[in-house]
Amino acid sequence: MNGYESYRRYRRSTIKHEKRRNAVKLFLFAAVPLAGAVLFRELPELKAAADRFGSKELYKSAAVSDEDSVYSFSERDTLSGGYMLSEGFGYREETVPQLVTGRVVLQSPLDMISSDPGSKPYPTSWGTGSQLIRTTYGEFYGDTYFDLDICGQVNNKTSLSNSYLLEESRMQPDFSVTSEDISSGEPIVLIYHTHTTESFEPYVRDTLDDSFNYRTTDETKNIVMVGDAIQAELEAHGIGVVHVRTIHDYPSYNGSYGRSRESILPVLEEYPSVKIALDIHRDAISGDNIAYQPYTEINGREAAQIMIISGCDDGTLGMPDYIKNFHFACTLQKQLEGDYPGLTRPILFDYRHYNQDLTTGSLLIEVGSHGNTLEQVQWSGQLIGRSLSSLIEQLAEEQ
Repeated sequence: MNGYESYRRYRRSTIKHEKRRNAVKLFLFAAVPLAGAVLFRELPELKAAADRFGSKELYKSAAVSDEDSVYSFSERDTLSGGYMLSEGFGYREETVPQLVTGRVVLQSPLDMISSDPGSKPYPTSWGTGSQLIRTTYGEFYGDTYFDLDICGQVNNKTSLSNSYLLEESRMQPDFSVTSEDISSGEPIVLIYHTHTTESFEPYVRDTLDDSFNYRTTDETKNIVMVGDAIQAELEAHGIGVVHVRTIHDYPSYNGSYGRSRESILPVLEEYPSVKIALDIHRDAISGDNIAYQPYTEINGREAAQIMIISGCDDGTLGMPDYIKNFHFACTLQKQLEGDYPGLTRPILFDYRHYNQDLTTGSLLIEVGSHGNTLEQVQWSGQLIGRSLSSLIEQLAEEQ
């Protein structure tokens, strides 16, 4: 039996055990106060307690959890040309997120089975190859790095001075969000993936599989799954989301940004309520026969470290408002790092375009690397969604 199947059987056994244990707990939790109410029904406070218990809605989840090739692709039926509007975590019932005590609980990506994995499915057995090194990036030093106020860093790869950018980093985002925007149900956040097939390791191990290029059309095992996790958290806070799930690195890797631009332009036209556009990727941190797994522990679970990329324009990239995206990048970086110390790597501020001319809240976010595991990046996606929700709510309160 290969390691992947062993892990899946272990998780299935663990989940079944957890469900049985939770069922017993739920029975005892319900039986004790109700029995008390029968025995002492003349006591109004006990009867009222039983009435309150009986009126509560109970939630459960499928799992307990808090947290460049050319190939063809057979597209599934989607809404409005390949994007999904406020449909939660995917399109299959078993992957819909549940709310448990105010938190979104997602099924492990290893336990998700796609109804249409496409023509490049995720591997079911694994070989060996390059050494995989687990590491946690801390504070960076050097002339290109500077600290943001309170927390977070920027890696400035441009000719602009650090002192100038530090002053700019103190500016609020250049878009407004009101409580009415949130309550309207109209989408505020657009999530998409230029390199849609980017994928990850199945679980923690010592080596990569050099026969796998870490790309798959199975959206339960590629970067779309991370976008789903972000979306689930935003929607749990009542924030509308459009998630473009279209594959853009098909039929080839080259031209991906042009194709993703073609996907999101009509979305922005259809939904002028969108303030924030996030292109969710993963990094590829590696060297000669070595790859890295940048991770940190958040609330007892391993999360892939993330990096925001904000593009600068030297006058040749057609992004006259690039500094407005930088304002948002710094605000989000401080929110993320303040909420979850160690989650972020420094913002990369460099001469990049990445379709960031389309809104004043357009950023690219690298969630881990190909050496990170599926569960690590899913947890990071949830953390991004939580912090972004908090930020949006704060911006609405300030209006």
